[in-house]
Amino acid sequence: MRLLHLGDVLGQTGRTAALDALPMLRDRLSVDIAVVNVENAAHGFGVTAKICQEFYKAGADVLTTGNHVWDQREIIAYIDEDEKLLRPWNFPDGTPGKGDYVFKTRSGKKVCVINMMGRLFMDPLSCPFQGADKLFSKHKLGKNVDAIILDFHAETTSEKMAFGHHCDGRASLVLGTHTHVPTADAQILPNGTGYQTDVGMCGDFDSVIGMKKENSVRKFLTKMPAGRFEPADGPATVCGVFVETDDKTGLAKRIESVRIGGRLKGSWPSA
Repeated sequence: MRLLHLGDVLGQTGRTAALDALPMLRDRLSVDIAVVNVENAAHGFGVTAKICQEFYKAGADVLTTGNHVWDQREIIAYIDEDEKLLRPWNFPDGTPGKGDYVFKTRSGKKVCVINMMGRLFMDPLSCPFQGADKLFSKHKLGKNVDAIILDFHAETTSEKMAFGHHCDGRASLVLGTHTHVPTADAQILPNGTGYQTDVGMCGDFDSVIGMKKENSVRKFLTKMPAGRFEPADGPATVCGVFVETDDKTGLAKRIESVRIGGRLKGSWPSA
């Protein structure tokens, strides 16, 4: 199978670029499932029901989020109605929504998408490592699901890398999100799981992690409040990861970064 995951969509410029790119990416890469992280899609803070529907129409199959999932209050009432919009699985019991979903492709293959959140410098949630163990006992790669995509929304590279190794051999793809800067370590881990520490964002990179740079620089210089952060609105780079899996095992055979448009040097999967 062919899997595509796009990193955190940030603000209108990132949203427009990702929505424009999705149909082309699906077509040219013959994608079986496209996952998009939308936690910053609504002016940099959260997501709305309307934005979710725009991404489904453009070709997204499942949407993931992270610590900003509740920033738009309307999503609290909506998320239980939309099983394809995920929030981190390790939120407390009773939190609206869910953190895993099994998507059925047009060819009948089953792809489990999991959204998990880290704990270092993040909210004190339940252990993502133990949570992953529970989910892998339910969703078994190569047995009752044909592929597993895991979006690990976390702050530190160390926690992300440790988590990738913990999941190695039990997931098709483990990708870090949240820090918005694409890392150069796309690889297949020893037991066959595709991995990248951070996918990057779909947003303007003439910025500070997607926000207008002036306020961020001023805050670091003065340690004074710098006003509300606003998304940068220049041309966006669409950042993602493409993975091809083995049909028998569900493990990764190939992983390549995708970067198109904007300021960053382009990257496109080889033929």
